[in-house]
Amino acid sequence: MTRTRYKIFETTHPYFLTCTTVGWTPIFTRPETVQIIIDSWKYLQINRGLDIFGYVILENHLHFIASSPDIGDQMTRFKSYTALEIIKFLTARNVNVLLRQLHYLKAKHKTDRDHQVWQEGSHPQMIQDDAMMWQKLEYMHNNPVERGYVEAPTHWRYSSARNYAGLSALLTIRTDWM
Repeated sequence: MTRTRYKIFETTHPYFLTCTTVGWTPIFTRPETVQIIIDSWKYLQINRGLDIFGYVILENHLHFIASSPDIGDQMTRFKSYTALEIIKFLTARNVNVLLRQLHYLKAKHKTDRDHQVWQEGSHPQMIQDDAMMWQKLEYMHNNPVERGYVEAPTHWRYSSARNYAGLSALLTIRTDWM
């Protein structure tokens, strides 16, 4: 199966990105595993020029809108680092049920590791205009509402809906894309 539909062609535009755990495994049910994601994004923002315009983290996947002169490299760094740190965290706490799942679901061609956290690809979709940016932000922010986890997007702690509402948030983002 080719992924030509999901390629990054224009690095001057933001991209809507999705990262899904293998087998939709619920890895982000612990604050510590979510913090690994937040810390990685903070590092990439400060040290690698990643601009994040919005995000949401759910138990088994995340969405975010970001731009960078080399967004492909940023995604590689992000997924590699977070996978390594998540495996280290789960191993240190003997979360063997999840570790067994991540081992069992690992793609057979990935012979350089014992576990796989992320599905391959991030399905990048270039944000072409303000209307598309708003559509993707609303989709992300309403994801926890649609799943029945919260009644309002700002109630979900792991989302940039709080940033856009002027509330305290876990991650500083750019809201001045307009």
